[in-house]
Amino acid sequence: MFGSKRDKTGASGRGTDEALRLVKVSKSYGEGESAVRALDGVSLSLGRGTFTAVMGPSGSGKTTLLQCAAGLERPDSGIVMVAGEEMGKGSEAELTKFRRRRIGFVFQQYNLLPTLTVAQNTVLPLKLAGRRIDKAKARSVLEQVGLAGRLKHRPDELSGGQRQRVAIARALVTEPAVVFADEPTGALDIRSARDVLHLLQEAVRVHGRTVVMVTHDPVAASYADSVVFLADGRIAGHMERPTVDAVAERLAHLGDDINGSDYAAQLGV
Repeated sequence: MFGSKRDKTGASGRGTDEALRLVKVSKSYGEGESAVRALDGVSLSLGRGTFTAVMGPSGSGKTTLLQCAAGLERPDSGIVMVAGEEMGKGSEAELTKFRRRRIGFVFQQYNLLPTLTVAQNTVLPLKLAGRRIDKAKARSVLEQVGLAGRLKHRPDELSGGQRQRVAIARALVTEPAVVFADEPTGALDIRSARDVLHLLQEAVRVHGRTVVMVTHDPVAASYADSVVFLADGRIAGHMERPTVDAVAERLAHLGDDINGSDYAAQLGV
């Protein structure tokens, strides 16, 4: 199993159905007249056990949103909360511990260590966090992603799709509150991409994980429960039960009506 469903009690001890909450998050790069505002007061709430795609044109802020929400970047202002606990107030060491405890990552280029086996790559986050390594559990996760016969193989002995399966297993073995996937199908062929998206769906629908996926592909987005659209660093729309055609149509007109403030008002922020 990818991990059993947990109760709906946040780290603060109060009940919550939220896996991720952003409140008026802003982030700029550079200084003075050359400064670029990548995120402009973004507010967002995502429930537990949901699969959300984040889309927008190049420069819309979607990658910065993922990085701030995942603790890879500190926002200039605003609040990021994961499973009821605020992130980013402490030192870099404390932020790293927070990520290792609550967050999983799946990247486009896999980010596997070439000298480690499939099994070793999978348990690496547990090792780095100083947590007990349950080999049987890791083996079970790898079986779930179809790699039961590849435990001793190294990344250069695997196809692109198999490498991404290892990355998914590595992200899920720690039972994170949120899994962030950055263009997880961008380097894959159509069949491998479909398999990876089905695995992400299964992690959500069967095992209760929360997945946030940045993608440019309407087909990939159609596997999600909902899509959040960004334009010019602000939320420009939200779509439930996305289809390929509906997502493509919305992307074609993105920015016509940037309603991030309306969305924030719905959240009460």
